[in-house]
Amino acid sequence: MFNAFKKKHDRTPPGAEERVPPGQYVTEKFPVLHYGSVPSYTDLESTWDVRVWGELEGEARFSFAEFRALPTIKVTMDIHCVTRWSKLDTTWEGVQFKEFLKHVPPLKPTAKFVVAHCEQGFTANVPLEILLDDEAMLAYKYEGEELTPEHGFPLRLLVPKKYFWKSAKWLRGLEFLAHDKLGFWERYGYNNNADPWREERYSD
Repeated sequence: MFNAFKKKHDRTPPGAEERVPPGQYVTEKFPVLHYGSVPSYTDLESTWDVRVWGELEGEARFSFAEFRALPTIKVTMDIHCVTRWSKLDTTWEGVQFKEFLKHVPPLKPTAKFVVAHCEQGFTANVPLEILLDDEAMLAYKYEGEELTPEHGFPLRLLVPKKYFWKSAKWLRGLEFLAHDKLGFWERYGYNNNADPWREERYSD
């Protein structure tokens, strides 16, 4: 059944096969998958912020306007969902994670992991070293437009080279930790490493 579904939906451009991890098919659509309902906001300027805390020399909070004033980058990357779809050449804009760190209190030497805290209590955990990748960002635009609510407006984490559930939507906070702490899907049996090229979908 999966082979038939893959054949029907595969849109792999010629010569791009090496960009598609094992067990994935390429789609031109952008499927919507998430836990819980889609948040809505009536006044971002007064009700929305993003917080940073944990293994730092202090805490930080950014209002919507303060965050949008930070320097931005544009990155084009392939994304891969654990449900087996891949989408090639997606373009995102936002604040590079390494740049964001310049605007928060210095990290303590003990900071090794990050937990993304999102609306409705959703969390996703990522090693800090992964977020220091040049393409990792806090994204708020996709293909030149604001993120739609279904895809994470007003802010989502963007984690390159991992299954897409690590790129948590509706981001509200980043907690820096000295030790790893499983996120929502990891606690329910998803693989903590989430490497698409090793098909690390689920834990043993």
